[in-house]
Amino acid sequence: MLAEIITIGDEILIGQIVDTNSAYISKELNKVGVKVYQITSVQDNRTHILQAFEDAKKHADFVIVTGGLGPTKDDITKQTFCDFFEDVLVEDQAVIENVEQLFKKYQLNKPLPANFRQAMVPSKATILMNQHGTAPGMWMEKDNVVFVSLPGVPYEMKHLLQDEVLPRVIKRFNRPHIYHKTLLTYGLGESAIAERIEEWEDNLPENIKLAYLPSLGRVRLRLSSTGKDEKILKDSIDAQMEVLTKMLSDIAVGFEDETSIVGKIAKILNQKNQTLSLAESCTGGAIVEQITIEAGASSFFLGSIVPYKTELKTKILGVPSSLIEKYSVVSIEVVESMANNCCKLFSTDYAIATTGIAGPTKGDGRDEVGTVCIAVAAPRGVISEKFNFGNDRYRVIEKTINKAFEMLLKEISKN
Repeated sequence: MLAEIITIGDEILIGQIVDTNSAYISKELNKVGVKVYQITSVQDNRTHILQAFEDAKKHADFVIVTGGLGPTKDDITKQTFCDFFEDVLVEDQAVIENVEQLFKKYQLNKPLPANFRQAMVPSKATILMNQHGTAPGMWMEKDNVVFVSLPGVPYEMKHLLQDEVLPRVIKRFNRPHIYHKTLLTYGLGESAIAERIEEWEDNLPENIKLAYLPSLGRVRLRLSSTGKDEKILKDSIDAQMEVLTKMLSDIAVGFEDETSIVGKIAKILNQKNQTLSLAESCTGGAIVEQITIEAGASSFFLGSIVPYKTELKTKILGVPSSLIEKYSVVSIEVVESMANNCCKLFSTDYAIATTGIAGPTKGDGRDEVGTVCIAVAAPRGVISEKFNFGNDRYRVIEKTINKAFEMLLKEISKN
């Protein structure tokens, strides 16, 4: 079974917003055995939308359309659906009542006439009631191809997909099972990993595919397969993944959707009843953001400081100014002092410290753009490394985050 996702909106095509909807829909469709054949983005233009519908009908069994369902004149999806299905808009009383209930529950003011226009829907459509917004979803069929229209607002789209669309897909279509399992690794590039596992990869069963997904200091390894028997499918993938994990035990973190490197760090620190703090300069709080996304982070993470300006490393964090003058602000000596003093400041067992030149200018540093120093203070002492992560600011920060977590994980994993 093949699906296509069509996103409608000029805001996507001009880069004003990022299309996160398609990634979410693709992932959820895969879970129920639906392969996404293509993702298409079109502007708010009737002719272009109709052409996209015609093209999708040729190669897909199921088409999900997102966007263009608002109450304003630039939202034309419903009328275009009518044109494609040779239908007309009619008023749906249930949608009117839903709009009234939503405004009564969440808004101080009364709904405007434009809000009630959401109740105008194609007469042939099965209405998918939106409990989180005024725009209903629509389910329609043409030449044995199902078209579903969902709001572009991610929160509303996700609820409609889970509550209304996927249950109907499962009931309506005969689908195979699709199974993916992804191993997370840190600290080794894809070429080095490929060389290490070459013999194993060459002997994978034909129905199991391996994909390398590299990203700035980490690589995800995904095994995928499709089959009719779910148990046989999962058992075969799991058996191969067990072998792969053992081969890469020194860099393996866990499995995507089951854990993350922060999750693994949290588990180890909680087991040892130990704590962590941060002193971030060049990363500007980006590391702490990754930590506090993790539910229950307060069980091991106590706090952080961002001494971005050089003088604050001395005034707040207590790094001797003589150390900065002698070795420069981006140096092993300074970053080790930052980490050690951070541990003392927050009374934690471990601390991560970063200092570097993310670019595009050198700032107070003497080294080249991309130079970063990272230190991890631990009960047994402090470890540190100096790197050059290139001259792209975004890449420098992302690589620093990933390397800092990698260094911390290695340190806390020691007996």
